[in-house]
Amino acid sequence: MGEHLSPDEKFELITRNLQEVLGEEKLKQILQERELRVYWGTATTGKPHVAYFVPMSKIADFLKAGCEVTILFADLHAYLDNMKAPWELLELRTKYYEQVIKAMLESISVPLDKLKFVKGTDFQLSREYTLDVYRLSSVVTEHDAKKAGAEVVKQVDHPLLSGLLYPGLQALDEEYLKVDAQFGGVDQRKIFTLAEKYLPSLGYAKRLHMMNPMVPGLTGGKMSSSEEESKIDLLDSKEDVKKKLKKAFCEPGNIENNGVLSFVKHVLFPLHSEFIIKRDPKWGGDKVYTIYEEVEKDFAAEMIHPGDLKASVETDLNRLLDPIRKKFQSPELRKLTNTAYPSASKNRSKNPAEDEEVIPSRLDIRVGRVISVEKHPDADSLYLEKIDMRGLESQAMLLCASVDGDPRRVEPLDPPEGSSPGERVFLEGYESGKPDDELKPKKKVFEKLQADMKISGECVAQWKERDMMTKLGQVTCKTLKGGNIS
Repeated sequence: MGEHLSPDEKFELITRNLQEVLGEEKLKQILQERELRVYWGTATTGKPHVAYFVPMSKIADFLKAGCEVTILFADLHAYLDNMKAPWELLELRTKYYEQVIKAMLESISVPLDKLKFVKGTDFQLSREYTLDVYRLSSVVTEHDAKKAGAEVVKQVDHPLLSGLLYPGLQALDEEYLKVDAQFGGVDQRKIFTLAEKYLPSLGYAKRLHMMNPMVPGLTGGKMSSSEEESKIDLLDSKEDVKKKLKKAFCEPGNIENNGVLSFVKHVLFPLHSEFIIKRDPKWGGDKVYTIYEEVEKDFAAEMIHPGDLKASVETDLNRLLDPIRKKFQSPELRKLTNTAYPSASKNRSKNPAEDEEVIPSRLDIRVGRVISVEKHPDADSLYLEKIDMRGLESQAMLLCASVDGDPRRVEPLDPPEGSSPGERVFLEGYESGKPDDELKPKKKVFEKLQADMKISGECVAQWKERDMMTKLGQVTCKTLKGGNIS
């Protein structure tokens, strides 16, 4: 692929629709001499969504231009980023990413035999790589590491050391994957500039960097795996796609932060070189666009109705998703999906029995600060607590560890040091689920989950041997090993 293109034609294909290229002259020089070696990495955290078609369509461009392309499944990065992927789920999520990314590439007719797939832990745990991590940590300042990860690594009040390591590891990947360039979103620009600044200090070459713009989500902001309403999942049904597109932000004449238009620009046009607006003959009938700017111009002039734009995108999007849905209907991949993302059932199905599944992510457990405790005016053995949860007003119930039959042995559960009121408490493997807006007393959701809540031999609060945690670590009690939680 790309053998019939001139260096200038390859350059145009490689750089089209990119927001920025750091090292354009170096890119042109390489293309005069040989094919470009480039890699794209993805941390195996939340489930990939349709915005992943943006880098996929760019990867298709790279291959058409003759580039040697490596896709990195950054499993270690997924854990370093505030444990977005629990350690015990890393391997499963990496397998899921590999299957779904390959299915996406196949759906846009990208030949997989032209790609190299690599898992981060295949080389990032080697002696040489580990020594380079130490060498890099001896020259990178804390300020630069924190600044580099500001738009990529999850930002918290009390950052973990792992988040500071993340940018340096991503920089080292360029050397260990033996590439000329790294490709990513413009949100990674600070990591790219850190790599350009510090890799030469280890005696390694400075690479060039190519950046896609950030595509708006359906709500107008960034499309995110953790924000259900902002994205369309790759395995969403046609009905769900229709429902989400119908609710998507697409104001008449407004081309800013329009996720529907951005999908046309960065996915559909590069893949098909045209876009068809489908509409009733009484409104002018179908119209074929071969230049994206004309779509944008007509939408801005309100010559394209948002409803027609959404309906046309829906048709093309489902055409891309159909082969992915079909592949993931196999028993093996359905099992992989459910085990890699055990809380995925938070997306309510049309099966009432599934809707009733009782899982920990349905509980909205938060860190709170007890301000005062008073005896209940009508009962000697009941107490009223006033709890600060930082604006999260609720009928709060204090979770405590206790020993059956001994009312004197009760201890409140303690969040990790440094936790703040209002922070979310979750169970391992269920950290991304959406809690119920209200727990219906008749459903007894808390009571059913409580039956399996215990204190471990290490005084860690658990549910079915899964640790109760905040982003800073485990929730514990002081002394009541083997106690109950209520």
